[in-house]
Amino acid sequence: LHDLNYCTSVIKHKKEDVNHPNAKPNFIIILADDIGWGDLDANQPEEKANNTPYLNLMAEQGLRLTDFHSPASTCSPSRAALLTGRYGLRNGVTHNFAVGSEAGLPLSEVTFPQLLQKAGYYTAMIGKWHLGHNGPYSPTNRGFDYYLGIPYSNDMGCTDTPGYDLPHCLPCVTYGSARAGCYSKVGLPLIENRSIVEQPLDLWTLTEQYQSAATRMIRNARYDTSVKTNRQPYLLYLALAHMHVPLAPPPPQDATITDVYSASLREMDNLVGAVKSAADETDNTLIWFTGDNGPWELKCQYAGSVGPFKGKWQTSRGGGSAKRTTWEGGHRVPTVAYWPGRIPANTTSSALLSGLDIFPTLLSLARVTPPSDRRVDGIDASNILLHGEEAGHEFLFHPNSGAAGRFGDLQTVRAGKHKAFYITGAAEACGGASGRQQLHDPPLIFDLEHDEAEETPLQVQTPEYQAAALRIARRREELLWDIATDESVSTADYSTDDSAAPCCDPGHAVCRCSTLG
Repeated sequence: LHDLNYCTSVIKHKKEDVNHPNAKPNFIIILADDIGWGDLDANQPEEKANNTPYLNLMAEQGLRLTDFHSPASTCSPSRAALLTGRYGLRNGVTHNFAVGSEAGLPLSEVTFPQLLQKAGYYTAMIGKWHLGHNGPYSPTNRGFDYYLGIPYSNDMGCTDTPGYDLPHCLPCVTYGSARAGCYSKVGLPLIENRSIVEQPLDLWTLTEQYQSAATRMIRNARYDTSVKTNRQPYLLYLALAHMHVPLAPPPPQDATITDVYSASLREMDNLVGAVKSAADETDNTLIWFTGDNGPWELKCQYAGSVGPFKGKWQTSRGGGSAKRTTWEGGHRVPTVAYWPGRIPANTTSSALLSGLDIFPTLLSLARVTPPSDRRVDGIDASNILLHGEEAGHEFLFHPNSGAAGRFGDLQTVRAGKHKAFYITGAAEACGGASGRQQLHDPPLIFDLEHDEAEETPLQVQTPEYQAAALRIARRREELLWDIATDESVSTADYSTDDSAAPCCDPGHAVCRCSTLG
């Protein structure tokens, strides 16, 4: 039945493309939070899990990208780089913004939603923003016609039913007794456009609200009365709460679902399936699913799977090797691209790509000229998506996002099968252990083709090491010089003030207010 529906959809889309040869495509970017490469069933078929059937179907009907990386390994830097196509050392966002942040993504930066909006797209964002929630930094001032979501991570504010987390967060009713890692002073707000509509929000109904808003937006576009003559294309940026803690899957009705993380993963997959189903009713729509960084290992059973990318060199010395690190588990994320009639079905690509590439690729597909006054680090991946080409990045740089060294340092470089570490360090692992920061001169170099677990670096004296080290060092210095001489580099303001925290009613504890409708 799935195959029949898919074939019918492809025929329908091709007919509509003939009728509207100049129609611009619709775009749906789905960004999962703290998701592991191994959380996608299709990436680890030998595990025989059944947690992501809809994403598996999307991969069968589209393209699975196996060497795709988040631009950073924490929230704000990754999202800023995705929206601007620029490394954090250019766009200014090198670590996370806070509940009390006064600013956000620098206003000098241009996002692809802004450019698509100017080109006639209807642009909507649903989900986590985490790039500044005050005044000009809010989503509706950075390129989105509509916004529904939370301003930062779902553990950065209390809720009456906190969900599953380690350590256990206290509900808002016990306001005043904060626990490590949980915010108790300000309720988690749900914002629609520029207004707080619920605070603290009900974490257990958030998925339902996101799904309803997303499918409604897509179907409204489908039934646009001007569709036959001048259909307005749309961009939907759906930044999920999954798989960030606290996890809040619905109470399991199936007695076999006992694992909270798996239940939450299935809930996320169901949301993706609903969005895909709605999008299949429209013509000419690209869905691009990826993640903002790898799993949060400190959360133990509430964290995802890195698959084979275990960072064993680091874990053998203490600490975790996923989120907040430049080990593969921190930034290699599950990625699927689906576009009936345009992206060949049931294909896989090992091209080296990044979330940086979404910016130039969407602009290219929409026939929108990128800005000429700034340097972009992403590449146009259109030919990889549509024509099976394998030429991705020759070099890809992984910035520090919080585990070791200065924020934003380009401490790790990928070149083909080789990966060089100039600085190593660990995030906290389950249990709290963390490895110490180490500088490496000469760098550690791993051959990912034969050592995807990053366990044993190449011997320095070997010809393979010497050739790779020279090539990588030259390109790293070129990029650092390019950034140092870039006149379009921005600087983010990370100042905070308690009064900058979003609050619907300062007169009530945790800024409590009821849903407005």
